[in-house]
Amino acid sequence: MDFTLHELACLDAVLSEGSFQAAAQKLHRSHPAIHTAVKNLEQRIGLVLLDRTHYRVRLTPAGEAFHRQAQALLRQAAGLNAICEQLQRGEETDLRVVIGDVTPTTEALSLLKRFFQNWPRTRLHLHFEVIGGPWERLLAEEADLILHHIDKSDTRFEWVDLFPVDVVPVIAPSLLAGRTPAEMRPDAMRELVQVIIRDSARAPGRDYFLIQDAANWTVADQHTKKGLILEGMGWGHMPLHLVRDELASGALLSLEGRHFHRSRLDIVAARLSSRAPGPVAAALWDYLSNARSQ
Repeated sequence: MDFTLHELACLDAVLSEGSFQAAAQKLHRSHPAIHTAVKNLEQRIGLVLLDRTHYRVRLTPAGEAFHRQAQALLRQAAGLNAICEQLQRGEETDLRVVIGDVTPTTEALSLLKRFFQNWPRTRLHLHFEVIGGPWERLLAEEADLILHHIDKSDTRFEWVDLFPVDVVPVIAPSLLAGRTPAEMRPDAMRELVQVIIRDSARAPGRDYFLIQDAANWTVADQHTKKGLILEGMGWGHMPLHLVRDELASGALLSLEGRHFHRSRLDIVAARLSSRAPGPVAAALWDYLSNARSQ
């Protein structure tokens, strides 16, 4: 069936506007041109689409089924046209962002939501990685931007500070067996299971806060790690924003003291310094830079 998008658009306009005359005004065509387009459409497909016996044109039963599919096709065509215009302007149709495991997810997603509300035609590909995973993806050019902590002395990256995150050593009271957190020296902690995050990088790097020769269990994410620690199945270091309520209620205790300390990580937006960003990636960078300064 050799019908055209123009004929479908004419049919849709007649129905949305209520008459051929109003459709002609909407599409900036003459009344006879709209009438001819709809008539040609009906002849091409061999169906009567419009009931013209009433004051206001209506769809026939066949027309209702046809029009539903026609509207979907018109929306797809409009989307394709928008993508073509975007490509002509050199704007990316896709952007890849990686959020790291200690990055506060709520704050990160709030930032991204506000930005992409102004760039609805660019599709966000969001990934979550742990430890070295974000750096590896960025260095392999599998990400346009990461929200994670980095080695700020590494000249391969350029970065914008977003927010600090404290990482604290925590334990369930049941694991202390009557001892106080201050009594838990590193040699005593070797008796307990340490819960650690499994690096998502293909070539894992350094281990953070790991006590050598102690038994350990590995998990894929911070929320699973928190669950194990809450159940008294082990202890470990957790981002403070994920355990603040449990520390306040006493469900978890901090091991901070002479032997164990909290650490502060700067969560940044980072990109490759050697790679020229596209217009949308550059706009996101500027937006995050301004968000930090507010």
